[in-house]
Amino acid sequence: MAAIAVVVMWVGRIAIVPAAPFLKYDPKDVVILMAGFLFGPFSAFLVSLTVSLIEMFTVSESGIIGCVMNVLSTCAFVCPAAWLYKRNHTIRGAIFGLVVGILCMTGVMLLWNYFLTPIYMGIPRQAVAAMLLPVFLPFNLLKGTINATLTLLIYKPLVGALRKTRHFPGQGGLASPPAGVAQASKINVGLVIVAAFVLVSCVVGIVLWQGVA
Repeated sequence: MAAIAVVVMWVGRIAIVPAAPFLKYDPKDVVILMAGFLFGPFSAFLVSLTVSLIEMFTVSESGIIGCVMNVLSTCAFVCPAAWLYKRNHTIRGAIFGLVVGILCMTGVMLLWNYFLTPIYMGIPRQAVAAMLLPVFLPFNLLKGTINATLTLLIYKPLVGALRKTRHFPGQGGLASPPAGVAQASKINVGLVIVAAFVLVSCVVGIVLWQGVA
């Protein structure tokens, strides 16, 4: 899962905020979140740490501070979501966990962007404070929402693919399929439609945001 997340991070990095080109979106959190759904929040933390370290030594331009910010951002999102889903293996449990994860990540990153961004960007803290609501807040909400909807769309197909390749055993052990996955033998068409609509809305919002900026 860490290897997949690294590849996704390398090929999917895009800047979506014209006012802050250093804020780049990539979908690695989707893979890390699915690792958390499959194996628990601590596994998600380990995957996040591994990917962030590799990113720091390859494509990142923000060094150790950027690595710390990546771990904080990802873990604030995936660990609460994975923990809540572990307690309630249902679609409702997954959605509730994802919403909580988005809110946790947004709040955590507003705090740590205020403290750490001035250090590695070399800009006054007042300038960062002025960017919190118009830049950092919508960026993290969009990032979390996109990752959550992508997870809802591809989690079940990924689990099926892993089972076929014997990377995710169907019986016994830590990797046993969650009850919610086992019970949902059919694709929830309504959920897919809603997730796709939310994802398209996020993309349209990003395009409009860039056009206005």
